[in-house]
Amino acid sequence: MHVNIVGAGIIGLAIAFELQSRAHTVTLIDPGPGHGASYAAAGMLAPAAETNWGHGELHQLLAASNAAYPQFIERIESVTGHRPDYLQNSTLVVAAEPADREALHELAELQVSLGLCAQKLLPSQARKLEPALAANIAGAVLCEEDHQVDPRSVLKILLAHLRPSLIEESVQTLLTKGERTVGVRTVTGRILEADQTILATGLGTVQGLPHLPLRPVYGDILRIQGPAGPPLITRTIRGIVHRDNVYLVPRKDGSLVLGASVREDAQPAVNIGAMHNLLDNARKLVPGISECTLNEATARARPATPDDRPLIGRLDPGLVLSTGYSRHGVLLTPLGARMTTDLIDGAEPGQFDLAVNPHRFATTTTLSTH
Repeated sequence: MHVNIVGAGIIGLAIAFELQSRAHTVTLIDPGPGHGASYAAAGMLAPAAETNWGHGELHQLLAASNAAYPQFIERIESVTGHRPDYLQNSTLVVAAEPADREALHELAELQVSLGLCAQKLLPSQARKLEPALAANIAGAVLCEEDHQVDPRSVLKILLAHLRPSLIEESVQTLLTKGERTVGVRTVTGRILEADQTILATGLGTVQGLPHLPLRPVYGDILRIQGPAGPPLITRTIRGIVHRDNVYLVPRKDGSLVLGASVREDAQPAVNIGAMHNLLDNARKLVPGISECTLNEATARARPATPDDRPLIGRLDPGLVLSTGYSRHGVLLTPLGARMTTDLIDGAEPGQFDLAVNPHRFATTTTLSTH
């Protein structure tokens, strides 16, 4: 079967990889492959640390995809000969002050109740694991099964592998015959017919697509270089500082990813106030970042839905949607790629199909088919 995939971020690339592994032919269409939200993402695989009240179905999705990550990485390495930078190095969630510790411990109780790995630590125990932590932290929780992957390494490997199938153009409109999508037309007028078309465009719009319940949530992320010598930290550090969230993700080259703000102000450029707040909060947890240098400041919009769960489902007999992954796109990549490919293959409904059904927000004017 020949499948068009509109969008070559980490989701679109992983879907293409999955489709090829099932003997399908793919065409990827994207004017800037690998430079959307996944390019900026820190790559935390943190189903426990990402836990929030009232997101039961999302927790299940995150945990299932996290469990699938080791095999996903092994498959990429087996097929391409290159291994993404995937580290099973655990996560420490740190409270800066006593009030933050109370919130952290409440969250830990929720995590444990959901069957997630979360161990409360005294400040001294946390500093023994990560000596660079500030002397006055109020407490911590260790999430042993929360790991990380460098999304840019995944993008680089999959883009190189899938390059022969990539067309670097924008899709202008969907092509239909009756009630069925049969292909796309690019901005240059190129017609790309296919048996099936998958839209993995994030916030990108295509003529002929129904209105989607998506909104842009911007995030500012900094990449900083640690001082020479031993790495500043070896685990991902997530912090609660005056009820604000901040994180530091160590990379194997000694650099750190520091993030991330959450903005809905429609401003795509890096926000100075948000950047200052991130640096200030991170320094309260790990004072040594004052000795780091700035490598990069990036802002990207994440495609968010009202319930933070993605939109994965069929819109017509020839059109499948796979978008709206919000802040969890990297973590949900293995599961999202598999579920999307199962739709192409006509597989029986799975455990999570209803949780991500794009019609769950439908009104008379939303997500009506062609």
